Amino acid sequence: MGSNLQNEAAIALLEQMTAADSAFTYRHGQGYALAALSKNIYETDELLLVMPQSSSRAGSEPSLLNAYVNRGVNFLVGLPDADTLVLIDDKQQRIILATDPIGLSHIYYAEIPGGIVFGSSADFAVRHPQVSNAIAPQAVFDYIYLNHCPSPNTIYQQVKKLEGGQCLVYQNGRIKIEHYWLPAFSEQACDLPQAGRELQRELIDAVRSMVDNEDNTGAFLSGGLDSSSVAGALSKVFPGKAKTFSMGFQADGYDEIEYANIAVERFNTRQHQYYVTPEDTVNAVPSIAAYYDEPFGNASALAAYYCAKLAKDHGVNRLLAGDGGDEIFAGNERYAKQMLFESYHRLPKFVSAGLEGTLNCLPDVIAKQKLLFKAKRYIDQANAAMPDRLQDYNFLHRHAAADIFQADFLAQIDTAAPLQQLREDYWRPESASTLNRMLYLDWKNTLHDNDLVKVNRMCEMAGVEVCYPLLGRRIIDLSCRIPSNDKLRGQKLRWFYKRAMADFLPERIINKPKHGFGLPFGVWLKDHHPLKQLAYGAIHDLKRREFFRPDFLDHAIEMHQSVHAAYYGDLVWMLMMLEFWFVGKGL
Repeated sequence: MGSNLQNEAAIALLEQMTAADSAFTYRHGQGYALAALSKNIYETDELLLVMPQSSSRAGSEPSLLNAYVNRGVNFLVGLPDADTLVLIDDKQQRIILATDPIGLSHIYYAEIPGGIVFGSSADFAVRHPQVSNAIAPQAVFDYIYLNHCPSPNTIYQQVKKLEGGQCLVYQNGRIKIEHYWLPAFSEQACDLPQAGRELQRELIDAVRSMVDNEDNTGAFLSGGLDSSSVAGALSKVFPGKAKTFSMGFQADGYDEIEYANIAVERFNTRQHQYYVTPEDTVNAVPSIAAYYDEPFGNASALAAYYCAKLAKDHGVNRLLAGDGGDEIFAGNERYAKQMLFESYHRLPKFVSAGLEGTLNCLPDVIAKQKLLFKAKRYIDQANAAMPDRLQDYNFLHRHAAADIFQADFLAQIDTAAPLQQLREDYWRPESASTLNRMLYLDWKNTLHDNDLVKVNRMCEMAGVEVCYPLLGRRIIDLSCRIPSNDKLRGQKLRWFYKRAMADFLPERIINKPKHGFGLPFGVWLKDHHPLKQLAYGAIHDLKRREFFRPDFLDHAIEMHQSVHAAYYGDLVWMLMMLEFWFVGKGL
């Protein structure tokens, strides 16, 4: 490479990259890199390209570099091979960081005097002596708002993270960030049977490209549409030898082993299952909280960890996950609910105006009657703007912030910031239906910032690599070609997907209620004393920090003990994990 990157120690470190040492330091005018983001390195005289080891674009490095040489910093725009990468251009003194369209992998970065620190984890970024681990108060508020710390910010004031489909260019001491990829949604009618056959073919091809042999590969299997689809595809690649792994819970309404076993019987997989217990929760929660590089409040992380651990214990080093199907093919109930509200705006204006005028003039005693109250509530929700309406039941919209947070802490917070970020994300696609905007919003908020973080970190903690067959570029592009009314037909979720997989999946799985690896934490917490000690003790310890009002923390425990165990169980989990995260980081 060129002179500025010919630091032998730096190159040696680059060649020894490991997932456990995933951070770089790059200084303008010196061009050296420390530690690692990946193991896949492609080098020319003046360019160095790094991509994730599990990249679905393995072997595409020469074409990517050729595109960069010919097109410069915009080389990823419209490029089918676009993926998470780091590119160092010694001649131009330029570094490029990019994420794949969804953001299956994460890149964190921090500016330092004369340079930039970046890597696959916020933990590694703050290890640099010039990167502070000072906590961002806004991120704590955002965590309570969304159960996670949303991009582009992180829990640390100095550290940021890229969203999916973004490209960061660092040159001459300046950072420029753009979205090089946005979905091109189409509402044109298409040949749905042909698209369905294409979907099955692409899924099986994606699985085939991600596996080595039947001995070290397996699949998560919850019994839902997506995990069953991926498990079925794996069984096509390894007939009679595909390994599947499922979690169960001894709690009414949470156990889906029955449906997982339907898929096992259909695809003749080698099934392994484990029932998670309250004792497992007590044993794992502190270490799980500390393993995340930011506070993470999704309780299903526990099941993801034990499922990955089960796979590891059975010799599996790579797991295939079904995440993403609901978000690209419209499988979440909130989509159907919001479309009911959209229907109201298709009424003639004089009809809607008459309804609203009548309801608003009713005496309170009449307006509070059940049917009329529900009618007014429906209209009020329908008249709320999107995406604000999606947060109607958000805990921080139902309770005054001043009743939750300490005054000095709240003075540092922009309480409107999380919703404003959601609005920016929602309206980013240039042309999209209401449904497709919700899907795109969830690609960032639900997938990149939440579910993928959950599965990535828990698999890493268990020592297992994870891949996402449904989130490959070909399947994403196919989903964008399916018209909105065929993704969600009336109130029928995933209408196209279910038709496409009708001859592939068992009928009971196609028509089952949505569930997933939900955790009965709130239910267990009512009766399991060691779990109470763990959770309530953590919340008590949270009182010594400057964030929450002590009476709010006491109230959260009281409400969980008295009513709505499941609802307030989620809040208790979120608060508990926040405290254990701080403890785990030594803060």
